[in-house]
Parts: sequence; C-alpha cells; structure tokens
Amino acid sequence: MLHLLLKRCLHGLLVLWVVATLTFLLLRIAPGGPFDSERKLPPEVIANLEAKYHLDEPLWRQYLRYLGGVAHGDLGPSYKYLDRGVTEIIAETLPTSLVLGSLAMLFAVLVALPAGLLAAYFRNSLIDRCCMSVAALGISLPNFVLGALLIWGVALQLGWLQIGRWDDWSSVILPTITLAAAPTAFLAALLRSTLIETMGEDFVRTARAKGLKEIWVIAKHALLHSLIPVLTVMGPLAAALLTGSFVVEYVFAIPGMGRFFITAVTDRDYPLIMGVTLVYTTLLVGANLIVDLLYGLVDPRIIRVE
Repeated sequence: MLHLLLKRCLHGLLVLWVVATLTFLLLRIAPGGPFDSERKLPPEVIANLEAKYHLDEPLWRQYLRYLGGVAHGDLGPSYKYLDRGVTEIIAETLPTSLVLGSLAMLFAVLVALPAGLLAAYFRNSLIDRCCMSVAALGISLPNFVLGALLIWGVALQLGWLQIGRWDDWSSVILPTITLAAAPTAFLAALLRSTLIETMGEDFVRTARAKGLKEIWVIAKHALLHSLIPVLTVMGPLAAALLTGSFVVEYVFAIPGMGRFFITAVTDRDYPLIMGVTLVYTTLLVGANLIVDLLYGLVDPRIIRVE
C-alpha cells in the first residue's frame, strides 16, 4: 500500500508539472495579450505594465519565475484585480466551491446508489422504467436549463427557497440539486447496467446455490463487484464537482471560484487562469488517489496486483 501511495504521489506531481507547463505555453501562444482592450492603450503604458508583471522578459525566464512561485505557493498577482494575488483570490473563493461540490457529490451518491440498485433488482419493471426515465432526463438536460427552471418554479412561483444568496441552508438546496442532477443520473444508470451484468456471473449463481438470502447475495457479492466501475468514474467526477460548476455558480450568483475563472478567461488574466487550472488538477489527482485507496477496500486483489 505504501509503495502504491508513493507511486501515485510521484505520478500526480508529474501531472501537475505537465499541466502547469502546457497551460503556461498555450496562454503565451494564443493571439492577443492580457492588456488588449477595445480602447487601445498608449504603447508606453503597455510597456510599463509588461515590465511590472515581467512580461518583457524572455519566455524561458517567465516560465522559471512561474514555476518558482508555484513551488513556494505563490501563484502570482492578478492582472485584473489590482493589488490582489491569485493565491488570495483562490483562498477566498475555493471554500464556497468546495462546499457546493461536496454537497452535490453527497447528494449524487446517496440518490444514485439506491436508484441504480432498485432499477437493477426490479429489471424491466415499472420501477426500473421510472428510474431510468428520470436518469435519461437528468443526463440530457443541461444544468443551466435545469437551474433556470428550478429558479422560476420553486423560488419565484412557489416562493419556497431563496436564490442569489449563499448564507443559509435555503439558498444551498437549488444549486446543489442543479449541480448533482447529471452525475446522479449517470451513476445510477452505470450502477444498474453493471449490477445487471454482475448478477449473471457464475460466482453470484454459486452464492444463490448455497442458499444465501437474495439480499446478501446482492449486497455482499454482486454490489461490491459492481462498485468498481462506479469508483473509476467517481474520481474525475468528484474533482469536477468539488471545484463547483462555473455555470451553476454563475446562474445562482454564488461567490465561488467559477465566477473569477470566467472573468479571467475574458480578461486574459494569465496568473488567475493558471492558478484555477492547477487547483482543479490538484483536486483531480487527489480524487483519483482516494479512488485507488477505495479500490483496496472493495477488492484487495487490485492493490496486490499494483
């Protein structure tokens, strides 16, 4: 297990370096500059700004300066939000995105697992058709459309919940449901198909032949084996949810990291774009590491093979 953790950590550091390098190069290669605007600035003003942010230096020196800052936890200053560092902006906004993503992930797991289990156990029944119909709707409906419908129906027409705030539980429910809808539907459909296939395997038939109760056959044998494909997709899915959805945060006016990322892209705020990208990559690597550990709990043979 220790060898696997060390191997995964080294692999994660390599991924972070590759992502940081590619992001840096792609932003520099893209046409235009961070200080381009509809109202063209005088050349001397642009020269002073580039000197202030070291953009007049050779590309290799900018790259080394950037890597050195990342190694010391300094992601550089924001070009758009003056006198504010990228690390400061992320530290203020990331907790909100993490709370939203964690609630959405918890909702997805708590709803998808029972739904997929019921749909597989009552295959081709009314319960199965209802669960999969809702799942198909959740996968196909974009989250910005679902969010707008929930705002109009639940908040504006019925007046049950608050919107446009992030200060109590009533303002959290609608964004959580909106963000979790598609992952919930996907996980439920994946678990159903995997569980149906597993229930036809020889080891499941053997367990039934031994006289075990059906509930134990499913819970102890079929379900554990079926969770492996679900865990595989939960790594990147958890990272995506934990960083929050940029669209969901924008629709519900949530003060999370997504709002700053959107403005950073439109304003060509290089340090902020690279900082948010590194945060997302770090969460993705961490989520995949947790999934690897969960593999060992579900099936220890996977760890032994590694």
